[in-house]
Amino acid sequence: MRPTLPSSARELTDADEELVDLARRAIDENTDAGPDEEGVHTMGAAVRAADGRVFTGVNLYHFTGGPCAELVALGAARAGGAREITVIAAVGNHGRGVVGPCGRDRQVLFDYHPDIRVVLPTPRGPRSVAIADLMPLATAWSMEGGSVPAEG
Repeated sequence: MRPTLPSSARELTDADEELVDLARRAIDENTDAGPDEEGVHTMGAAVRAADGRVFTGVNLYHFTGGPCAELVALGAARAGGAREITVIAAVGNHGRGVVGPCGRDRQVLFDYHPDIRVVLPTPRGPRSVAIADLMPLATAWSMEGGSVPAEG
């Protein structure tokens, strides 16, 4: 049975493809793991801000749960003055292709950028999807209100 894609799933735009390429370049230029080796830097991510600027990051693996590439890219964007992020893509090293965000990253994306689109691998190739579709029955969080059921 073929998985059903959410209604928000869209084919990648040229700008989305460029974002995937930038994430791939970020990890290809910075991975510390050879083929079939584990490493500290094995994932690259790129985010696009509403103003069109792009920021990249690579993960920092650590046994305590070091930051994923997606969170590093979000931090780089914030440090660069970007406040609204519209799309994010992550890519594995050694040609592993697009990789969807882990649960922690999905929650962070949902909380800080509820309108963001996420590039995911699907049976039909990479697609961008609204973060809300990756968070069924989500709990939203904010500094002011803590955790509350997300409106849906």
